[in-house]
Amino acid sequence: MRRPARYHFTPDSLTSPTENFDGNGRPAAHLTDYIYSSAARSTRDVPLPIRNLGQSSQLLLQSAILDCKHALDTTLTLGIHSFCIARTAKGKMAGRVRHPIDQQALERYIEKNVPQIKTPLEIKQFGFGQSNPTYQLTDATNKRFVMRKKPPGKLLSKAAHKVEREHRIIHALEHTDVPVPKAYCLCEDESVVGTAFYIMEFLDGRILEDPAMPEVSSPEERKALWKAATLTLAKLHRVAPEDVGLQTFGKKSGFYDRQIQTWTTICKSQAAAVDLETGEKVGDLPHFGEMVSFFSDKSRQPKDRGTLIHGDYKIDNLVFHKTEPRVIGILDWEMSTVGHPLSDLCNFLHPYFTASRAGSGLYANDGFLPGATPGLPTIEEIVGWYTAEAAQAPAGSPVGGGWTPATELSWGAAFSLFRLAGVCQGIAARAAQGQASSEQAKRFAVTRGPLAEFAWELVGRSQEESGGKAKL
Repeated sequence: MRRPARYHFTPDSLTSPTENFDGNGRPAAHLTDYIYSSAARSTRDVPLPIRNLGQSSQLLLQSAILDCKHALDTTLTLGIHSFCIARTAKGKMAGRVRHPIDQQALERYIEKNVPQIKTPLEIKQFGFGQSNPTYQLTDATNKRFVMRKKPPGKLLSKAAHKVEREHRIIHALEHTDVPVPKAYCLCEDESVVGTAFYIMEFLDGRILEDPAMPEVSSPEERKALWKAATLTLAKLHRVAPEDVGLQTFGKKSGFYDRQIQTWTTICKSQAAAVDLETGEKVGDLPHFGEMVSFFSDKSRQPKDRGTLIHGDYKIDNLVFHKTEPRVIGILDWEMSTVGHPLSDLCNFLHPYFTASRAGSGLYANDGFLPGATPGLPTIEEIVGWYTAEAAQAPAGSPVGGGWTPATELSWGAAFSLFRLAGVCQGIAARAAQGQASSEQAKRFAVTRGPLAEFAWELVGRSQEESGGKAKL
């Protein structure tokens, strides 16, 4: 079957009042001296120490971390698949234990503190969860649970393995209409299994790795699943942090300001990386200085909003019911924080966006080209569903009171693409220093230019929408 031709996604495509896009819309950056890349999850390359980061830059990044209250406010996470569930759709079932734990000590702890779990246990380890080892526990009644712990040994970044934080938000959302696994315990006593851990419910459902959902039974089901995912995101954004004990989970203002500051520092450091073979620098992203100036202009930024955000909201981070089109659990909470809901919304629509742009490389999913997959909703439909559901928030909510994301989409899309280009620049920096040699890493690296050019086009569109095309 002949694939539809790839079309050029221009800024004019953003004129619809309900359209939305993303280049990798996750909350900004947390980094110490290590950069990780979610783009490189499939490359399995090791993290790159950013050797060119001077002391002042390190202090700036540390300041950004403290300012955000936690460091999981980033798009840059290599191999960080959160607790998750057995990803049957990916063929990544639990298997042999690669990071041994003291089973007897764990069983003693459970017998004393978690009456819902009956010992003895059968323990297996999932193949994902590289950042924090993740285990499947099967108890004496054949009921399954998931345990997630910090990795053993000295941590490169104290902020990159916050299982306590993951447990906190899952537990806080338990009695809301946001579907999350039930959390049974958090153990911070390192004498039990060597590091802090928590145990949660195992959700037996569907995880759809490809957001085009080729395995679903009908176009109608595909649309219904996407609608369910959209409404679930809006429900998350409707939850007031203070109502669930998360008033200190993150700052409710200044989200994009922090992202801009941190990403500017990161991109400058990556640009200075020198190729070990050629001696040439990786170099700035196209229009880097102009884009930073534009994004830093407070008069053009989206109105400041602060809601609970997931940080990596997308189809394959959701567990759907086995037979019904509804979400039974949201996975991968490592990057959750309080931030701008536009960021999550943009990330969610990422596959629509990158499919349309030549040069998106491994980010492109041809299933999202026009007419390629029957039943996929339009961007207009998705944003319309989101807006209607979010509008049910109480008066005074950041997403209530008639907030229309469409009016801020061009800016959000441009910034998301800018960050995605920065992720690819980071992979290029790793490749230059000989730490990312796979073909996939190279393919990610070469997309940084086209993605930055696309971001620049959307900057132009956003300028027009905000009152005339200013000269940068």
